[in-house]
Amino acid sequence: MELAMGIMLGLLGLGAGCAMIAGIGPGIGEGNAVAKACEAIGRQPECKSDVTSTMIMGCAIAETTGLYGLIVAILLIFVAPGIFTGILKDAVSAMK
Repeated sequence: MELAMGIMLGLLGLGAGCAMIAGIGPGIGEGNAVAKACEAIGRQPECKSDVTSTMIMGCAIAETTGLYGLIVAILLIFVAPGIFTGILKDAVSAMK
């Protein structure tokens, strides 16, 4: 039972780490968006407000991907062990 518990907790930690990889994409995407917005403002300074508002909206939407990954990681670290521990204990007691 202890070995199964250790394997389960290790795999939950591994899954949480994989879920946090989702934070890489928004960081790269938002960096590219800001770079292109700065280029656009540099070419046409009079459209600064339009470009800035569109960029902020796009960055906010792109950030949701990273937040979803964070939520999944938090659930895997704090919620899932309790649920899976109960299921594992029930399965072991049913085998006896």
